[in-house]
Amino acid sequence: MHCGPPDMVCETKIVAAEDHEALPGAKKDVLLTAAGGMWPPLPAAPPPAPGPQPRDGTGGAGPPAGRGVCIREFRAAEQEAARRIFYDGILERIPNTAFRGLRQHPRTQLLYALLAAFCFAVTRSLLLTCLVPAGLLALRYYYSRKVILAYLECALHTDMADIEQYYMKPPGSCFWVAVLDGNVVGIVAARAHEEDNTVELLRMSVDSRFRGKGIAKALGRKVLEFAVVHNYSAVVLGTTAVKVAAHKLYESLGFRHMGASDHYVLPGMTLSLAERLFFQVRYHRYRLQLREE
Repeated sequence: MHCGPPDMVCETKIVAAEDHEALPGAKKDVLLTAAGGMWPPLPAAPPPAPGPQPRDGTGGAGPPAGRGVCIREFRAAEQEAARRIFYDGILERIPNTAFRGLRQHPRTQLLYALLAAFCFAVTRSLLLTCLVPAGLLALRYYYSRKVILAYLECALHTDMADIEQYYMKPPGSCFWVAVLDGNVVGIVAARAHEEDNTVELLRMSVDSRFRGKGIAKALGRKVLEFAVVHNYSAVVLGTTAVKVAAHKLYESLGFRHMGASDHYVLPGMTLSLAERLFFQVRYHRYRLQLREE
């Protein structure tokens, strides 16, 4: 199975302006101030430890997401912690996609209703007819699990297999972690594409035990600051998230919803007939304009 870079948790592209000249210092300061004004102020971060200048250009540990939480660059020793957070976050998508995600697909709901009606017309049995929805939901769970585990297999053998090599060494890429009491509780990545002068925001995920503390918003802010410092003009976000809270997060960061598609092919999909019947995702696109092109 071909494993391209998966995009399930969160995919964002930061689109460079047509003119790639560096901004004058004063103008860059204005942009950083404007970008910071999109969100409520956070407490000041502690001063960074002496050492080489971070590659993100936005300071050492990054702004704290809440009391005791800070955003800083990934370290090689945190590989397994980052993979665990990513893995656990993706596993949550199995029931969400199978059950909650069905509400996003009215045609599939109609098809399932017709199947139940057909069963009753053939068997005249209320018991068998009532078992049809349960069977269909069980099949949705089976195929959601099958596809999402295949997606995870791809991701854990591509970029998430060696975060240091994939994100920290190439120019224009970076990986950040949210740290609380010495433990990694959230992750986010940015990766450059030189051929079209874009940067993708990938792998945003927060440990379920530490959600609701502003950590995800702080991770998003870090990438937006990265975009401003490196003179990109807009952030474009793509996601297959089902939960309303995820979409509210993007909107709170200033993103505008640009449309959705039901024809997105997730890495790990085989596009078999059964899979088409029992597994669907909706791909949403968001955009945040940082400055005029």
